Amino acid sequence: MTFPIWINLGFTKLHPHILFEALAYFIGFRVYLMTRSKDKLPVEQGMWVIVGAILGAAVGSKVLYWLEDPLKTIENWSSYTYLMEGKTIIGGLLGGLIGVEWIKKRIGITRSTGDDMALPIILGMAIGRIGCFMTGLDDHTYGTPTSWGTGVDFGDGIPRHPTQLYEITFLLLLGASLLYWKRRMNMRTIPSLSATRTIPEGALFQLFMTGYLLFRFGIDFIKPTPHPFLGLNNIQLASLVGLIYYVSVLCKWVGKTHGHYKEAYHHVNKK
Repeated sequence: MTFPIWINLGFTKLHPHILFEALAYFIGFRVYLMTRSKDKLPVEQGMWVIVGAILGAAVGSKVLYWLEDPLKTIENWSSYTYLMEGKTIIGGLLGGLIGVEWIKKRIGITRSTGDDMALPIILGMAIGRIGCFMTGLDDHTYGTPTSWGTGVDFGDGIPRHPTQLYEITFLLLLGASLLYWKRRMNMRTIPSLSATRTIPEGALFQLFMTGYLLFRFGIDFIKPTPHPFLGLNNIQLASLVGLIYYVSVLCKWVGKTHGHYKEAYHHVNKK
């Protein structure tokens, strides 16, 4: 296998990163439009939320990339090529979250909008990572050298962890788990004591972010990037901050939900 793996259309060849990144945005957006809860937000407000997410993600992905190697960033601060060439998914997610919340406050949206975005984002990220894998060494998303059977030679003769494939597998499992959980919550409705009442809006997105941040915190230990922050890299530091926030949010309703189920089933059994 030779990297990058170009997509041959006969009359032209397409770079895998460009192709799959475009597909990720297109398919993810189409899935969002098809699956979003139409009764939550008018179309106009929904579009503003998307604008906030895109702008926030663009800024966040760049800022976190610049923190990967702060000294190198300072040295290349006048280089437009260096400043614009890299981006990070974690920075995009956290930046997008900030952008959405800012837009919501500006236009007066008080309801959570994250649940509609969770599964489209997971699908888009998985598609995008296919392009990262097919790009090889140039994409800088591979892992450290390994003797594992999963090791892939991206062209320099050294078997490395295909962290892109690990992430695709994780995302598909996470998406399937969240979809199963969502459907089960929709079915677990008990007369007079509906269990779904204690599941807040935004719970699906909170679980997605918690799961993905935890995954990225762990997987980046086998990424050959600088770890200048007490043995952590920029992605892990941002993931840790995000995890602290989302775990605190989850703790507020997970315990209530468990207690509500016990109360509900006890009420039913007494009948």
